[in-house]
Amino acid sequence: MAVDIQKLFNEELPAALVKHSDAAKQIGGKYQINVTGEGGGEWLIDLSDSGPKLSSGNPGNADVTISLSSEDFQKLHENPQANSMQLFFAGKLKVTGNQMLAMKLPKLFQLNAG
Repeated sequence: MAVDIQKLFNEELPAALVKHSDAAKQIGGKYQINVTGEGGGEWLIDLSDSGPKLSSGNPGNADVTISLSSEDFQKLHENPQANSMQLFFAGKLKVTGNQMLAMKLPKLFQLNAG
């Protein structure tokens, strides 16, 4: 089933960050997520000590930037652990900045599932 990317970043993940704020801060860092194509957008997810919060846009102060198409985001969301590495090595998931933080991205999506 396809995920509604706008709903995920504008409603579901912000609610999950509030609900699981301590777990979110343990992930740490500031993530810029840029999803291109249909239903995409740009969001900053702040899991630092000043967070957790999620805001629309690209203010340019992220520790790591993750860019991918909305089609590939669907695959990532279906199975973050398996598909993140597959998409990364296929050149479909672009990561700039702190690579170690990018490895923690599946934990973020687990907060929403929990």
